[in-house]
Amino acid sequence: MAKLKVVRADGTESIHEITPAIEYAFEQYAKKGFYKAFREDQKQSDIYWLAWECLRRANAPDVFPFGDKFLDTLRAVEVMDDSPNG
Repeated sequence: MAKLKVVRADGTESIHEITPAIEYAFEQYAKKGFYKAFREDQKQSDIYWLAWECLRRANAPDVFPFGDKFLDTLRAVEVMDDSPNG
C-alpha cells in the first residue's frame, strides 16, 4: 500500500498509509476511480486532498477544512513507494 509523507509548515513530519477507507473517501470526493485519477489526471491538488484526509483521520492538530488555509499549513507532500525495490 502506498504511503504519504507529509511535512507541515512548522517542520513536523508524518507518514500515513493510503488505506482502502482513504481511497474510498477520495473517490467520493473526486467522483472518479482512485487509480484512474492518478494515472490519467496526475493533479497535485489530489495529493494535497489525500494529505488532508490522512491528517484529518489521524486527528492531527490544525487540520482546517480543505482549501487555502489548510494548504498554508503544508510544506511538502511526497508519495512514497512501499515496494521492496523502491
